[in-house]
Order: sequence, then structure tokens, then C-alpha cells
Amino acid sequence: MTDPADITLPHHLLPIDGRFGCGPSKVRPEQVLNLAKANAHLLGTSHRQPPVKQLVGSVRDGLKSLFGLPKDWEIVLGNGGSTVFWDVATFGLIRERSEHYVFGEFSSKFAEAAAAAPHLGDPVVIKSEPGTHPAIGSSDDHVDVVALTHNETSTGVMMHLRRPESDALVVVDATSGAGGLPWLPDEVDVYYFAPQKCFASDGGLWLAACSPKALERIREIGHSDRWRPASLDLLIALDNSVANQTYNTPALSTLVLLDEQLKWMNEHGGLDWCVDRCRQSAQHLYSWAEASSYASAFVTDPMQRSTVVGTIDLEGVQANDVNAALRANGIVDTDSYRKLGRNQLRIGMFPAVEPNDVLQLTKCIDHVVEALS
Repeated sequence: MTDPADITLPHHLLPIDGRFGCGPSKVRPEQVLNLAKANAHLLGTSHRQPPVKQLVGSVRDGLKSLFGLPKDWEIVLGNGGSTVFWDVATFGLIRERSEHYVFGEFSSKFAEAAAAAPHLGDPVVIKSEPGTHPAIGSSDDHVDVVALTHNETSTGVMMHLRRPESDALVVVDATSGAGGLPWLPDEVDVYYFAPQKCFASDGGLWLAACSPKALERIREIGHSDRWRPASLDLLIALDNSVANQTYNTPALSTLVLLDEQLKWMNEHGGLDWCVDRCRQSAQHLYSWAEASSYASAFVTDPMQRSTVVGTIDLEGVQANDVNAALRANGIVDTDSYRKLGRNQLRIGMFPAVEPNDVLQLTKCIDHVVEALS
């Protein structure tokens, strides 16, 4: 049997950049160069002083521009990533009870956080099997937050966002979708994410685009007698954000990388350009899988197939062997999500990934599979 690590891919097949991870994702070289330039005047300096406040302000303005947000929306940010934001939301967004559309590992975690909060009622959970998502319908009259997920990172399912027939806040986990999938502010109240996917930065930060309705809820709960830790207090985060700072010290390198990526996105055409770039990559991947004798798209409904995270089932060849051969040739992080337990590849197709590199990846996979046969 051929050892996968002994397979050598021809140079002409190799992508220019071999990083296809679904988070952390590829960081463009230009971002790293900008980080080096920031060393003299930003890194190692106080986050309460003008240079860092200007950086935070640039990030907030860049996101407002990218998403085309109305002037009365705010970008709120804090430390900890999307996982922490689920706890933040249980303290500062859910008044009494929430409803959750669950269709994978990450969409289930917010529901679990809400269920564990002793001050909240049991959440309503609407669930579908991995590889699909539930249809958005009318919400329970007794819920005040409806939790959606724009892109389920574990399964490669994307959801087209729309506001259900409800007065509840629509709160969207957009961790792997923000910056690569389209959405309309009219359909959403809170659109939160971390920067290590489409924004090609490091983790450890959460950001949330908040509508006036959401801001009202934050202030309502923030001025109530509900106990909450200061580090998870959404009103404190809001007050600091409008002052272009965070409550506690952020990772400045994360902000520098994020700011550079936002400038690149906006200079090239904004969200429409990013969405189109991801769609090109997805077209390469799914067209190859449809024509393949051993590969197929895990998500069977083309309308639910993600254009930022592609999941491809393999038959007749072990995905672990394919991944090992690719990694030996500098092509990394094509492994499936571990808890899904499928013989599968998972491909990050975020805006920083060159569409032609996805095309080259499919050629490399074909070469590896032939060598393993």
C-alpha cells in the first residue's frame, strides 16, 4: 500500500497558497507586512490612546461600509470570540426566552448556553439533520430572541437569512459567513462573528453589527437589576465601542490584520465582490465533485450548499489518507469537522483564498486519489 506521505504532487498542480482551513484561515501576505509596519507605532502601546482608538474606529467604519449599514446601526466589539458572545447574549440580549434554529455543532452551542442560563426560560429548539437547515417559519409568541446561523461551519450548510413573523430580535451567528455571504440589514438585528474566517485575522475577538432595535434591548437589560459579569456586559461593551475601544485590553495584532483585510475588501468592491469571489471558488469545487466518480457534495440541496465552507464526501478512498498526502505537499487543513464523523474533506473558500487555488486543489486531490488506488 502506498504511504500517503510519500506521494509527491507535480509542481504545476500545486496551488499558489496551500491553506484551505475553515478557521483559523489563510492570512494574506500583505496583512502580515502591514502588521510588521504597525510594530513601531501600534503594537506594544496602550489601547486607551489615540493610535489604537483610531485603529478600532477604522475597523468599525470598515465593517459599516462593507455591510452597507444604516447610520443608526453600531458595530460593538469585545474580547473572547463567538463562543464568548453566546454567553454575552444570554446576559444582555435574551430578555426571557429564545428560539434557536439548530443544524450542526455550532448552531447547537448557543441553544445549549441559553438552556444552561438559570435566569432564562427553556429555549425553543427547531432542529434538522446535519447537511440541511430548518425552514424559517413563524416564531413562538413567547420568545424575544430568534437565533439563526448564517453558515454552519461544521457541515458546510448556509442559510439565506430572512426575518420570521415575529417581534423578537433576530440574532445571527455569522462567524464563518460574515464577509463572504450576502445579507440585508432589514432582515437582522444582531449579526455577530469572529475575525478568523472571512476576515483572515486571528481569533479572540467578537464583533456584532447591531440595529437600533438591538441597541434598545441592550440598554433596557443593561439598566435592569440583572446581574452580569462586567466582562460579559453588553452595555459596557457598547459604551466602550462607541468610544472606539474595548473594556479590557484587546490583541492589537488581531485588529491590525482585520483592519488591513477590511481595506482590501472595500477597495476591491465591498461585499458584492467578496461574495462573487467565494462563489467562483464554490463553483470550481462543486462542479468538480459532481463530475467525480468518488467525490460528492455532502449538502444535497444546492441552495443550502455553502459558498465559503465546502464539505465533500469521498467513497472508495480514505479522506485521512488524502489529507495526509496533501499535507505532505504543503496543502493543509482540508480535514472534515471531527465530530461529524464522516469520510469527508472540508474546504475553506473565504475571500482571501484565490478561486484558482481551489481549482488547483481539485486537481491535486485527483492526483492523490489515483496514486492511492
